[in-house]
Amino acid sequence: MNMRATAADVVSAVHPVSLRIKTYLINLDRAEIRRFRMERLLAEIGIEFERVAAFDGVAIALPRRDFDAKSYLRRHGRRPNPFEIGCYLSHVECARKFLASDGEFALILEDDLDIDDDFAEVLAAALERKESWDILRLSTVNRGRKHRVTPLTASRSLAIALTREKGSGAYLVNRKAAGWIADMLLPMRLPYDIALDLEFDEGLRACFVDPVPVSQRADAHSQIQAGLSTYRIGRRRRPWSVLPYRAAAEARRFAARFIRLVAWRMRGQKDGPAAAGSLSKS
Repeated sequence: MNMRATAADVVSAVHPVSLRIKTYLINLDRAEIRRFRMERLLAEIGIEFERVAAFDGVAIALPRRDFDAKSYLRRHGRRPNPFEIGCYLSHVECARKFLASDGEFALILEDDLDIDDDFAEVLAAALERKESWDILRLSTVNRGRKHRVTPLTASRSLAIALTREKGSGAYLVNRKAAGWIADMLLPMRLPYDIALDLEFDEGLRACFVDPVPVSQRADAHSQIQAGLSTYRIGRRRRPWSVLPYRAAAEARRFAARFIRLVAWRMRGQKDGPAAAGSLSKS
């Protein structure tokens, strides 16, 4: 297939699950090679998408109303990173576009991904379990343990992570979660992936697909990562509030998700004997 798929190529090979999901691809105008690569990957899978022009950190000037510099320093302990701000605002823009549509679910993708061959199958299975999640994480850059709660496909399961997970390369949201992203996550007070991992504070349910079907590659040309050291502050100069804030967030996360995990496991134990009994009678 050519590096750049035509509209006709994509439409002729659309996977049925693509008709149920609004897919948004975040891509900088100047990142053409990334765009061509993702167009090819998504065309091969049969996923229709709308490209969302990413906010470019090069053009971001501070101060601005949608970025709370004081809270960012107090919670994250780093100087403002314009490329990180651009990433954050790009994800919020995807949520807004989705809410302006008539879609029930949104798939939000960054443009530096590797996608497994069964991706469309995983999405279809996830929609069959839509009552179980508001946010479904499909990628991560962490290696923390994922506690499986129910099978999705022959090789993947829904799972709950009890500790912080970073990376926002690929995830599904319903309209409730999109509303939270578009309204409650502004102004920006944390990097986007860290803010997204605080869904429990609003009573939202987050799950992972385990193992994840999308790999978020460490791109050597990523401006967010390449210049990260520039925005770090020495430990002695870091605000005292950072560690207490992080500790409190970790405690809330563990408690909220542990309660969900236990409830899910108990529900599974109750359903198991009932299902076995119904099978023995049939």
